[in-house]
Amino acid sequence: MKKLVSLLLVLLLVTSLFGCAKPADSQPKTEAVKLTGTAEGFGGEVKVTVTKEGDKITKVEPVGEKETPGIGSNAIDQLPAKMVEKNSADVEVISGATITSKAIIYAVNNALDPAKFPYPVAKEEPKKEEPKTEAPKGEAGSIAKIGLGQNISIGKSKDATADATATAQADVTIAAVGFDADGKVASVTVDVAQTKVAFDKDMKVTSDRAAEVKSKKDLGPDYGMVKASSIGKEWFEQMEAFENWMIGKTAAEIAGLKVKERDESHKNVPDVPELTSSVTITVESYIAAVEEAWKNAEDAHGAEKVGLGVETHIGSSKDKAADVKPVAQMDTYMTAVALDKDGKVVKSIVDVAQVKVNYDENGVVTSDKTAEIKTKQELKEGYGMVKASSIGKEWFEQMAAFEEWMIGKTAAEIAGLKVKERDASHKAVPDVPELTSSVTITVDGYQSVVAEAIENAR
Repeated sequence: MKKLVSLLLVLLLVTSLFGCAKPADSQPKTEAVKLTGTAEGFGGEVKVTVTKEGDKITKVEPVGEKETPGIGSNAIDQLPAKMVEKNSADVEVISGATITSKAIIYAVNNALDPAKFPYPVAKEEPKKEEPKTEAPKGEAGSIAKIGLGQNISIGKSKDATADATATAQADVTIAAVGFDADGKVASVTVDVAQTKVAFDKDMKVTSDRAAEVKSKKDLGPDYGMVKASSIGKEWFEQMEAFENWMIGKTAAEIAGLKVKERDESHKNVPDVPELTSSVTITVESYIAAVEEAWKNAEDAHGAEKVGLGVETHIGSSKDKAADVKPVAQMDTYMTAVALDKDGKVVKSIVDVAQVKVNYDENGVVTSDKTAEIKTKQELKEGYGMVKASSIGKEWFEQMAAFEEWMIGKTAAEIAGLKVKERDASHKAVPDVPELTSSVTITVDGYQSVVAEAIENAR
């Protein structure tokens, strides 16, 4: 009898334990939370809705109705999946859609941490600067002409060796300059697209073809010169001092700057009192770009500001294959844009440096490292587009028509150009009556670089 009672008690205990257990599907679930954020895009506000479940981002929904179709829309389409996969807003921007990409990234951060990433962004009061030892800017009259100058070198490209893989390097120095009626510099911005394409031992590209390639100014303190600088200044800081020095001087006066050799890699360092404490970089390529800008300068009456835009892509680089030799291709889009007091384009000059570094199957550079590399504008008919053009026009002729169309327009109006997809390689061809018979090239890259120039104008 006692055994029977004990058995019944055990059964009751087991039953009560199982009765207390909850089925797996009845366990409490993390509730989804929706957060909203905002940032300023290319055409206006970009808004996002971020869905989180606990610490996990499960969905990102951006909306930017005024972002350019085929340009900014690429960022809207592609970034959400990258953010969900990485569970972070810390992702690479979409090539060709830098401004919209940065807006989406900021908007997501605004949604996740509005205290750290506020919107609208508070404008900081200008800091009072300590007195500088450098000479102040010179004086110049109103901007009467603008010029775009550049020079290109592939001399630092390296062959593959027993101890190292091949690396192609293109250094594209660019200057956007506004000149007054007397030829004096009234506005100047200089930048360098220092682009590298790395290969592995099999001569396959290892650099990220889709990543944004930043110029020296874009890199800012991340360029990393300050550690090696004898004056403790980054490249962008030294360039700002050099730009200030050029204001009020003619191209000839700038070319006549007294220089000295610091070492084998720095043969033309400024040797004048007003620059010795602020510029220790070698300046020959920057001077050459300004000289070319003056040589090519075009009328820009009514201009108040001039901006420089630079954007580089390496997506057309090729791996070694059975019937293909490896090629590093670095396409640098550049523009100088002059604006009037209302922010409308007075004049623009757009160009592309399509730089190729060819290798043989063993990873040895076959391109002439000392040869002059010409841009599309410099090549003119030599670029050879006319044979494949449905309207019988060369690249420089089509670009002249596009530059003419931009006159009198704001950044938003240029970004809002109606476009169409012609084929897989031409996804943003103008689709407005005034351009259909004169421009059949895809223009999204040019819209993007013009937007950057307008944003940076000074």
